[in-house]
Amino acid sequence: MTKTNFITCDLLDAHPECQVCLPNIEGKSFYSFGGKEKFCGEVVTVKCFEDNSRVKELLNTDGRDANGEGKILVVDGGGSMRCALLGDMIALSAISNGWTGVIVYGCVRDVDDMAQMDIGVMALGCIPRKSNRRGEGQTDLEISFGDLTLNTGMYVYADNNGIIASEKPLI
Repeated sequence: MTKTNFITCDLLDAHPECQVCLPNIEGKSFYSFGGKEKFCGEVVTVKCFEDNSRVKELLNTDGRDANGEGKILVVDGGGSMRCALLGDMIALSAISNGWTGVIVYGCVRDVDDMAQMDIGVMALGCIPRKSNRRGEGQTDLEISFGDLTLNTGMYVYADNNGIIASEKPLI
């Protein structure tokens, strides 16, 4: 099994201690919006509500781990469906900086363009409205949603079966 052909079901069978994201969170579910159908990597956390300032800042930095593999930004947007925390321009910046994926507990936009990009994107939905930028948000702190509790330095694995998380790399 490799980072390009893994299946979350098989990983979970081999590692039942992993956390599993619920398929329905208060009536909301995660959907894939990026060009990569499956992606995995080391987690970097950010918590922001209807303000993507920190998302943009982080994805403008080097997104590679110590082994040169792309990391995954996990965004706790509070589940807000009122505005997008990621769009095509920020996704392009993420790709340029070596990030492999973004998981947004909230919305994204520019989904047709993102579907053509070499990046994994999972989010609750899409909306054309962009977020406000007020310079708010926190990074590298514990976040929780969908029965997951994540910290920077953990690992996530996402495919069309769902999202799982682990304290250590599984592949």
